Amino acid sequence: MTGQSTTRTASRGGGGGGGAGRGPAGSRTGQRLSSLAVALGLVLFLGGFVWGALVYLPYTVPTPSMAPTIGAGDRVLAQRVDGGDVRRGDVVVFEDENWADVPVVKRVVAVGGDTVSTGQDGRLRVNGTEIDEPYLSADEAAGLNAFPEVTVPKGRLFLLGDERSGSLDSASHLTDTANGTVSREAVEARVDAVVWPMDGMLQVPTGFEELGGLSSPGPLPTVIALVTGGAVLILGGAAYGPLAARAGASRARRADGGAEANGVR
Repeated sequence: MTGQSTTRTASRGGGGGGGAGRGPAGSRTGQRLSSLAVALGLVLFLGGFVWGALVYLPYTVPTPSMAPTIGAGDRVLAQRVDGGDVRRGDVVVFEDENWADVPVVKRVVAVGGDTVSTGQDGRLRVNGTEIDEPYLSADEAAGLNAFPEVTVPKGRLFLLGDERSGSLDSASHLTDTANGTVSREAVEARVDAVVWPMDGMLQVPTGFEELGGLSSPGPLPTVIALVTGGAVLILGGAAYGPLAARAGASRARRADGGAEANGVR
């Protein structure tokens, strides 16, 4: 009887199960951080959308009466505001049955108690001050037909289109009730930005600043930042697992290659 012994080497895989019992790829800390990133991203992403939906109203402007600020067919986002908060220079959306039976977009150039007029040069004057209007095109800067001085009644607004030569605005309604002015209560929203094409936030009407404070920009940049940041966190957190698995597989291939080079089977 010969004393023979057989030595068997167990495989590293724990029974050759081809990866049986493996957990999620990556470290526990990485997994927790990726889950936290996805959860936080969802909160920011959905919160930004909900906030935007509560604060803003979308409109499509069908005419070029506000060109070049807003072109025909442009889509805008307008912040819901109380008419009492409207200030000079604001571009607002309002409804007035004497103008049209649909929402109208115009720029507020004078408020209750102001006097507004144009000289023979077509330049806008409010309370005797000539207003610098850089948002007008070069052709429109002096394109407003002269009209006599109008005193805006309390609680009302005098509005003009930025495309002065063809806009049907307060200057075209001077023979209407209250000299073509519109009640503050008719205002539905204040336009913050042109979103299609993506022209961005409207230019600040600094020419009215010396007559009083201007409206503060709405929260649209913050809303966009929340939605964008949330999307980045969601995508980054969701990508951790696949990236960790790929990195682990790459390390395993390198280890196996090194073992074969050293003659280990």
